[in-house]
Amino acid sequence: MIDRRTFLAGAAGALAVMGLPAAAEPRGLRFAPPTPFSFEALKRRAKELAAAPYVAPPRPSPEILEQIDYDAHGRIRFKTDLALWAEGPSRYPVTFFHLGRYFQTPVRMHVVENGQAREIVYDETYFDMPEDSPAHKLPDNSGFAGFRFQEARDGKLDWRKNDWVAFLGASYFRAIGELYQYGLSARGVAVDTAVFGKNEEFPSFTHIYFETPAANADRVTVMALLDGPSISGAFRFVMRRGEAVTMDVEKSLHLRHDVARLGIAPLTSMYWYSEKAKPSAVDWRPEIHDSDGLALWTGAGERIWRPLNNPPRTTASAFLDEHPRGFGLMQRDRVFDHYLDGVYYDRRPSLWIEPLGSWGRGSVQLVEIPTDDEIHDNIVAFWVPEAPARAGTSLEYRYRMHWVADEPYPSPLARCVATRLGNGGQAGTMRPKGVRKFVVEFKGEPLTRLPKGVLPEAVLSASRGSFSNIRTEAVPNDVPGHWRAEFDLTVTGTDPVDLRCYLRRGDQVLSETWLYQYLPPF
Repeated sequence: MIDRRTFLAGAAGALAVMGLPAAAEPRGLRFAPPTPFSFEALKRRAKELAAAPYVAPPRPSPEILEQIDYDAHGRIRFKTDLALWAEGPSRYPVTFFHLGRYFQTPVRMHVVENGQAREIVYDETYFDMPEDSPAHKLPDNSGFAGFRFQEARDGKLDWRKNDWVAFLGASYFRAIGELYQYGLSARGVAVDTAVFGKNEEFPSFTHIYFETPAANADRVTVMALLDGPSISGAFRFVMRRGEAVTMDVEKSLHLRHDVARLGIAPLTSMYWYSEKAKPSAVDWRPEIHDSDGLALWTGAGERIWRPLNNPPRTTASAFLDEHPRGFGLMQRDRVFDHYLDGVYYDRRPSLWIEPLGSWGRGSVQLVEIPTDDEIHDNIVAFWVPEAPARAGTSLEYRYRMHWVADEPYPSPLARCVATRLGNGGQAGTMRPKGVRKFVVEFKGEPLTRLPKGVLPEAVLSASRGSFSNIRTEAVPNDVPGHWRAEFDLTVTGTDPVDLRCYLRRGDQVLSETWLYQYLPPF
């Protein structure tokens, strides 16, 4: 089985950056003449674009690009000897992705040094490709599809075979986490995702600017110009490769047209099924997902866990907040035996968004889309400002992205580790129709301190329906602090039910809050 993320991680290629004098240019790469550049100028350019009608970037020879299908694209490999900064000054060389059927918009790559930007001119000789590849027919300077940063030249991994950041397709980008695995993606911005009666837009990074770093610097800086039918913007990414990957993002957005749902810091992932609910014999593997839940840390300090759904129809949930402290799509289940798959779902990174500065009022919104396979990204989460996104509006945002194995700021409370559903009622009796049993597992240090014989209380609420058979008990696996809350929900109709549960003892909160949207099948 070929996983789409494995394909994107290994497809080949990258942007480049360097603004060295002509005598010091890396062998093989060609550069256009220098032009003045600054991030402030890039922001002005984005604002000017938004004041004019949108003009889509030209695609070189679309009829040829259509011939570069999945297989043909996979056989085109950037020559690592020609990687930007293969010999310094950066520790992290840059390689390029080639254009193809699924990546037809050229991205203009530039290297910045001393206030001057020089475009890296595309040449087919940068790539190894079969003699009969359609790519040979593309015109000069057709452009690149994307780029990636390779591992450090002085690191423990072979930089020629390993990368840690990839930008490819529209405004999508990804990074590996502490477990050395790609998974979910991020985007520059989301425009009208799952808005009834409107088509979602996918603005693209059209120009990339690599800032030449000092020798052996521990970070890389990339600036990007984004453009689309309804929005333009300027972005700056300051990226660090440590145990995990962190990115400081600064963006300036300008709207050409009204946008019904403007998503800031959008995250895109895949959730097919987990232990919570799996259609009978749909696949041999126990679980398949890049992320299993949305974690929230609200401005009021509440910690929330919302398990993901693969719904029968597209749904959107909004979690109102003011000055959020963070949110992210997380992969909490790290047990290989829960997946049994060689594409390592147990190693997929979690991605946490940490707002920098005040984001004001708005909501974290979660969009869940039906899927019947793992090849489709069907989960999107982002911040939506309270103020309407009107034409002529300009917005500035700053945030830090943490591509990690676990949340970067873990809660001291016990957290949810599993959600299980089944038929309600009591074993050995006729199971009543319209009753669903929920088992929510929590694990954490506060639950290890419960005196012997003392049970935590499950605090429950629901947007509709009634509860019965409520109880808590220690999970019988001899793991300290591992408890579960069990309850039945009786409900009629098929409208969604929003559920809430947490554990407490007296007035002491012991766990984070479990939120769940139940979609009754009855």
